[in-house]
Amino acid sequence: MGVMHTAFLLGTGFFWSVAYALLIRAGLRERTFGMPVVAFATNISWEFMFAFVRPSSGVMQVINIVWFCFDLAIGYTVVRFGRAEFPYLPDRLFLPALAVLLALAYPGMNYASEQFDEGVGAITAFGSNLAMSGMFLAMLAARRGTRGQSVGIAVTKLLGTACASLSMLTDPDGDPRYDNALMYYLYLGCLLLDLAYVYAVFAVRRAERIVDAGGVPAQSALQG
Repeated sequence: MGVMHTAFLLGTGFFWSVAYALLIRAGLRERTFGMPVVAFATNISWEFMFAFVRPSSGVMQVINIVWFCFDLAIGYTVVRFGRAEFPYLPDRLFLPALAVLLALAYPGMNYASEQFDEGVGAITAFGSNLAMSGMFLAMLAARRGTRGQSVGIAVTKLLGTACASLSMLTDPDGDPRYDNALMYYLYLGCLLLDLAYVYAVFAVRRAERIVDAGGVPAQSALQG
């Protein structure tokens, strides 16, 4: 059981690291950001907290530090290209609004961790992942296309979070506080939304390829 737990931890680190790298590459190539802004704010807050403020033990601390570095690169794409994604927001307000969001995200994640996790990061990690999965679907719908997104991002995101869920379930020293309906709901909710996101990205990308090839209009392709 210990070997399986370690394998799933490493799988979590590997697949999410690949997802981050693909998000950064897509953002730089397509001059946008690939992670929803609110998800980015909660994500970098969580990873900073559990990499440096209340560091996790063992391999997870190393993984969290690596992820935090990836988050800095994703943050660059948000700062560099984010204004264009919010045309209704005056340019001069974009960076102050982002700063306020980050300032709110960190204490929010910290208080939630202390309230529900006694300072540990499991409930906040899976709770924010569930919200993030919904935000990726919403971003896909809002952009009406796969700009900044890809099937690879969707699949590695799915596999990384699935491995995280399995690492919790196979932990030989698992905390009994996490053997409850809430955690199982979070595991299942993340899985279902991530599967929906993989399907949605695949379907939208297929429609885009039909349009690029000179086929039916995008709206008709998506409906078909």
